Amino acid sequence: MKKSFQQYRTHLCHELGLKDVGQKVSLCGWVQSKRDHGGLLFVDLRDREGVTQVVFHPDKDPVLFASAKQIKDEFVIKVVGVVVERPAGTKNAAIPTGEIELEAENLEILNPSLPLPFNLDESIENEELRLSFRFLDLRRKKLLNSLKLRHQVTYVVREYLTSKGFLEIETPILSKSTPEGARDFLVPSRLSPGKFYALPQAPQQYKQLLMVAGIDKYFQIARCFRDEDLRSDRQPEFTQIDIEASFVVVDDILQWVEEMIQQIFSKVLGIELSLPFARITYKQALDLYGSDKPDLRIAWQIQDVGEVFENTEFKIFREVLARGGVIKALNAKQASPVVGPTGIAELEELAKSMGAKGLAYIRIEDKEWKSPIVKFFSMEERKKLENVLGIEPADLILFSAGPWDQACQVLGKVRLQLAEMTRSVPSNEWKFVWVTDFPLFEYSPLEQKWNSVHHPFTRPCQEDIGKLDSGRYDEIRALAYDIVLNGVELGGGSIRIHEKELQEKIFSILGIDKERQKLLFGHLLKAFQYGAPPHGGIALGLDRFVMLLSGAETIRDVIAFPKNRHGVDLLTQSPSEVDFQQLKELHIKLAFPSLDSRLRQEPEIEP
Repeated sequence: MKKSFQQYRTHLCHELGLKDVGQKVSLCGWVQSKRDHGGLLFVDLRDREGVTQVVFHPDKDPVLFASAKQIKDEFVIKVVGVVVERPAGTKNAAIPTGEIELEAENLEILNPSLPLPFNLDESIENEELRLSFRFLDLRRKKLLNSLKLRHQVTYVVREYLTSKGFLEIETPILSKSTPEGARDFLVPSRLSPGKFYALPQAPQQYKQLLMVAGIDKYFQIARCFRDEDLRSDRQPEFTQIDIEASFVVVDDILQWVEEMIQQIFSKVLGIELSLPFARITYKQALDLYGSDKPDLRIAWQIQDVGEVFENTEFKIFREVLARGGVIKALNAKQASPVVGPTGIAELEELAKSMGAKGLAYIRIEDKEWKSPIVKFFSMEERKKLENVLGIEPADLILFSAGPWDQACQVLGKVRLQLAEMTRSVPSNEWKFVWVTDFPLFEYSPLEQKWNSVHHPFTRPCQEDIGKLDSGRYDEIRALAYDIVLNGVELGGGSIRIHEKELQEKIFSILGIDKERQKLLFGHLLKAFQYGAPPHGGIALGLDRFVMLLSGAETIRDVIAFPKNRHGVDLLTQSPSEVDFQQLKELHIKLAFPSLDSRLRQEPEIEP
């Protein structure tokens, strides 16, 4: 026997138009607003997809009209009625349903609503309040559109990678704690007292094991967890588009990612990107832009002007060059009239915060050079500088002198700050760039040891492998690559190590002895002895990518239920205290009691 049921709705609130006039339909949703116009009652009914205007007539059904007067904003209702064309002069071209309205014949209040703590149509500065009522915050169009955009991006990712032969495979969430750069979130095991799982910082080792297993091409929309300090583009749990493939070289990975991003822009935003993206080396990025994630929307480049001052009488520059340092300059074209003394002082403070002793400058006003340092320059030096930097009236020249990396990075930060001051960053451009040839290692004076720039599974450039035995670790380049969009790192990857001996050597350089290698990475080293293929991959930050595409200021606005700046979910009030019995089952005793006295006391056990 066929079951009967009462249908909630026949249409969504964005679907009705002139084609539906005369049709009897049923709509469900939230009351966005209610208006009383000369006896007629109008209700804007909203669901996820749009809004339909509903009209109640007092003379047609006084009882229904009286019921409609009781509803308030954000009540959940069901309305049955007939679609009619709006009278002339009342149509609304701003919405898809603006040519029609629904003449109500029946109203059912499915659930009332308390008055809202904030207006859904307005911008709310109090983020803590929004996060405390996230289920209401998500009703706002801006956030809803961000979640839709996120869905569309992941849909295109799955579609593209599947077309290229990749398999979507899930890897474990309860994993093993291994040193990968950030603190692990630890999960105590009840069944193995005193032992812990770790939530994965990334599926790195598992996806490499999948390559050993012969999967060949893997991807995952992967959840990752890092216990680190938060900021606008960080969350303790985040999502990455994770990709790995066997028998690949760098160009294979870069081409797949470029094509995938091209399809995302085309299908989601309707924007056609040109391929291939720009590529520069790590050294070029620092030399020209002072950053390994350069914003190419800003036209200004940093230049080396050491040769201009090789015989200078200017003591500061002469001493820097004598110590083997460099003199870098940035010509901010046409910035001089915009950046006054206050702006220069602000930039100088920024430079000092990065370890520089100051920030030399020259303001070009008409043909006059205004600066405290110009009097130390010879006419020849001024002419050379003018030719090298292409100096013109209204330019602002900024100098940084010191060790190469510091001088580059100081002007890199100054470049970004100055672009903001002068509003020199185009808002409608999408500038992608690959940064390649990163150093494999970086030395930590604090720890007095070498660390991986990316992670310990990154493969050295083939021509630099011999340097692993020479101790010249700072000269070794990695087969690693980052993709940057408008000055924001979207993701990074590398060709991986697939030989046991090479991986053990890298671990040793990082200060991980044989015993600890076996303890932490024994599973991976064992796998490499059973026919591990050459492989490589990349991970792209999905949250960060959607943040850029949507124009959001923080990744919290593209995540359904994010944590605040302190790592707290204000909606559910997590992390939270747990009762004594839960801790007892896990064999855990708190060293720093934070629970109230009721929770801290062991419950009485009846004999």
